[in-house]
Amino acid sequence: MTDQRLVLVSLTGLDDDHLAELFATADDLGATVACLQGGGPSLVGVLDAIAAEAVGTSVRLVAAARTTSHTGRSWLGRVAGHWVRTRGVLQVEVAGGLSRGFGVAAVRAACATEARAVTGAEAPLESPAWEEAPPYRRHVLVCRGPRCNAKGAEETSAALTDELTRRGVLDREVLVALTGCLYPCNGAPVVVSHPDNRWYRHVGADDVRRIVEEDLLGD
Repeated sequence: MTDQRLVLVSLTGLDDDHLAELFATADDLGATVACLQGGGPSLVGVLDAIAAEAVGTSVRLVAAARTTSHTGRSWLGRVAGHWVRTRGVLQVEVAGGLSRGFGVAAVRAACATEARAVTGAEAPLESPAWEEAPPYRRHVLVCRGPRCNAKGAEETSAALTDELTRRGVLDREVLVALTGCLYPCNGAPVVVSHPDNRWYRHVGADDVRRIVEEDLLGD
């Protein structure tokens, strides 16, 4: 009988500020942490490490999210499927539910849900639709460096994503990328819009709607 390893997978880079909590939960449960996006250990790297330690071990992936992720669940399956197709040395399964938070109780609740096996037949990482960037008007960079995070960049980036999603322009007219330090740090939180090279300082969640309406979608 094979031992099963538990891996808690952070779905979105918006949760990077809370990874310490996820690592603490993983320690309590004897689990490992992996990240689909942003900082932290990648899911592929974590699976590689587990496979190198003990061939024959099975792995259960449990999605952990504090911030709402509209695509994280799909990408968890895609990335896990990619690993199984290209390595294929572990039995991998994904728990059926999302934990609403990084606490022990939330993760245990997710672990208790029905799991499905990752077979390698999941949707691939590549697609003809992703060969070129979409015909966007603005490319917006949101700084998630240490000073910006300390001054509310988490709320700013979440509000920006929500507002663009509400208007139906996210990843269409406006592409958003979360970055490391952009400078000038005294203006934290900092947001930059290209190609017009507009820099916004001290951008709070309450400023997002005006910036989107007057600048990002305006003429």
